[in-house]
Amino acid sequence: MKKIILGLVISFLSATAFCQTKINIEDAAKHYGEKVTICSKVYGTKALEKVTFINLGVAYPHSLLTAVIFAKDRTNFKEAPDAMYNDKTICVNGVVKKYNNKTEIIVNSPDQITIQ
Repeated sequence: MKKIILGLVISFLSATAFCQTKINIEDAAKHYGEKVTICSKVYGTKALEKVTFINLGVAYPHSLLTAVIFAKDRTNFKEAPDAMYNDKTICVNGVVKKYNNKTEIIVNSPDQITIQ
């Protein structure tokens, strides 16, 4: 009986560890370290040699969230992410991070972004 209960507890904890919460973009900065889904209009993109930025919520430099795709991960996308998502409404899922006082989600795969 103890093994069954322990198995159920472990299953529950594992399932909740991978759950994602859908949050408003305005609340992104309150969720650092959490895996979430955020939907918003893309207000601009910029592709540099080593990184692509997708600005959500409002235009750069005041964007509420930036989806960041590093060059090594761009090959995972069928088209250039800056062109594919520009001026679209998208949902991004991943862990919310803070970098240089900006809120971001690192995107490694196209599975983390859906076009609405």
